[in-house]
Amino acid sequence: MEEEFLAPYAMKSRLSRGRRYKEKEKEYRTCYQRDRDRIIHSTAFRRLEYKTQVFVNHEGDYYRTRLTHTIEVSQIARTIARALKLNEDLTEAIALAHDIGHTPFGHAGEEALTNLMKDKGGFEHNRQGLKVVDFLEDRYPDFHGLNLTFETREGIVKHRTIYDIPHIEDLTEFEPYLSPTLEAQVINVADEIAYNSHDFDDGIKSEYLTTEQLEYVPLFKDIYNTVKTERLSGEKVIARSIRRLIALQVTDVVKETEKKILELGIKSIKNVRSCPLIVGFSQDMLDKQKELKKFLYENLYSHYKVLKMQLKAKKYITDLFRRYLEDIRQLPSDYQARVEESSPEEIVCDYIAGMTDRFAQDEYERLFLPYAKM
Repeated sequence: MEEEFLAPYAMKSRLSRGRRYKEKEKEYRTCYQRDRDRIIHSTAFRRLEYKTQVFVNHEGDYYRTRLTHTIEVSQIARTIARALKLNEDLTEAIALAHDIGHTPFGHAGEEALTNLMKDKGGFEHNRQGLKVVDFLEDRYPDFHGLNLTFETREGIVKHRTIYDIPHIEDLTEFEPYLSPTLEAQVINVADEIAYNSHDFDDGIKSEYLTTEQLEYVPLFKDIYNTVKTERLSGEKVIARSIRRLIALQVTDVVKETEKKILELGIKSIKNVRSCPLIVGFSQDMLDKQKELKKFLYENLYSHYKVLKMQLKAKKYITDLFRRYLEDIRQLPSDYQARVEESSPEEIVCDYIAGMTDRFAQDEYERLFLPYAKM
C-alpha cells in the first residue's frame, strides 16, 4: 500500500533502518504504527497533560498544555503529510514524541535546567526526548526504553524550530550533517503553526491579549477583519479566524514544499537527506510570521503575569535540584540505583525533567514548607 500511494521520496516502512534491539514486526501494523502506539502508551506521554505550554495548568482547565499542543501538532502534521504523499504513520509518531523530553513549566523550566547543567553535560529537550524513549521509559522485559525505529528517533533528536536547535554533533549514529526525512521536517513547521495560532486563542481567553491588539498583526489582521463582517459572536470570530490562520499557513507550506521538491529534483530518500531542509514556508509567509512572533513575544510571553510565573518556576526547579543533590536518597529507588553509571547531577536532572508542573509544585511544598504533608 505504501508503494502504491506514497511519493518516491516518502519514507517507506520496509526501508526503515530498524530498531536498536531486533524484534519481529507485526503482520497488520507497520513499524511506524507500532512506534506511535508505544509513544501513546508511555508514561512520559501521559505526563504531558500536566506540563506547561504557556500557562501553568492550575491557572485554568481550558488553556493548552503540552499534551493538547502535541495533539494539535499531530493533526496539522498529518494534514501536510497526506497532501505531500508522505508517510502519515511516521509523521504522527514523531509529532506525538516531539515534546516528550520537555521539562515542567515550559521554556522557563528548560532554561533553569540548562543553566544548572551547563558544566555537567548540558540539557537540551530534544536529546532528553531521545533519552526518554531510549532509556528512561521502562516497560519492556528485554530492553530499556521503547525501542523505536531509527527514523522516529532521528525525528525526535533533529527537531528544529526557532526555539529548538539540535546539538547532535557527537551523535554520529544520526549523521548530524544530513537532513532527516521529510516526515520529520513536517513536524518543524507543524509545531510552529500550532503554537503561533493557538497562543493567540489562549492569549484572548486569558485576557492578556485584546482583539483590538490583534488588528495590528499583519498575518492575522486581514483574516480577522474579513471574519468580523460575517456577523458572528465574539468567540466564534476568534475561533474561525484561527482556523483560517492555520489553513493559510498549511496551504503555504504544501505549495512551497511542492515547488522546492520540483526545483531540487527530489526523487528519493537519498536526495532528501543530501539537501538542506526542504519542508518550509514561503519567504512572504516567513516575513509575516516574524511580525506575528514579535507580537506574541512582546504582548503575551512578556506579559508581567507570565513573567512572574516563569521566575517562580525557575526558583522551584533550581531549589529542587540543589536540595536533591544534597542527598540523592531523596529520589525514588530506581533513580538511586543509577549512581554507579551516572553523575548525581544527571540523575537529578532526569528526575526533575520528568516531573509535571503539579508534581514539581507539590514536591517543592513538601521539601521547603515545614507544615506540608509528606
